[in-house]
Amino acid sequence: MARGGRSRAQFGQSPLQQAALGIVVDERERALVGGAGFGEAPGTAQQFAPCRVQVVQVVQGDPVDDLQARAGALGLGVPEPAAAEAFYAAAFGPGDKVRVRASHSPTTGFRGFTLSLVVAQPSTVDSLISTALAGGATALKPAKKQFWGGYSAVVRAPDGTIWKVATSAKKDTGPVTRDIDGIVLILGVADMASSKRLYVDHGLALAKAFGSKYAEFDAEAGAIKLSLYKRSGLAKDAGVTPEGAGSHRLVIGSDAGPFTDLDGFTWDAA
Repeated sequence: MARGGRSRAQFGQSPLQQAALGIVVDERERALVGGAGFGEAPGTAQQFAPCRVQVVQVVQGDPVDDLQARAGALGLGVPEPAAAEAFYAAAFGPGDKVRVRASHSPTTGFRGFTLSLVVAQPSTVDSLISTALAGGATALKPAKKQFWGGYSAVVRAPDGTIWKVATSAKKDTGPVTRDIDGIVLILGVADMASSKRLYVDHGLALAKAFGSKYAEFDAEAGAIKLSLYKRSGLAKDAGVTPEGAGSHRLVIGSDAGPFTDLDGFTWDAA
């Protein structure tokens, strides 16, 4: 049974949604936000609604490039692009799905979003996390089995971006690999109802939602998946406090733009 005495079946078939609620769910994506608490989230947060998304440059308060077009790349605003590129190539090897650009926009504390890498088995989590730590990442939550049945870890990259690597598998079922099965961008929001309504009004298709706590938008196979989560719950899942100020260092481009969302994210027309 899930929290509040509800069964898994009541939440549909979305493994990511069920993971966010701390429910044991189907296969890999259930690990993304497993077991996070749900406090009300004060402060600023950034939201990223998934629909066939293409996130292009990450700089909180900077313009964006394409969200409702298909998922293409995540762009991260970083102080040292060359160093960040080297780190991501060695740690996660995400290819062209993660891009960086120079940014010195002031930012402190939790930036209001996390990136999750979905993988097939625990040894893959260990492999990716170990190279990230060796490359200068900071451990926020060590790799371990979760109460909902999966296995995950959370680190902060040298540029400040928070990454979770997770699997729903309880044990390895094959040789060790470093394959990434999916990438999910989760944005912490202050007002879930208003944020969902804003994104739907801009043409994003809502796939799953759980009250004021969590929302997931449609994404094509192989695309970056986008979700909204209460800011305090997302911070708890990441192992940090929810307070933060300044630049999100995340910019989203989309044919749904241009607009600025309720948490201060600027969306530009593709």
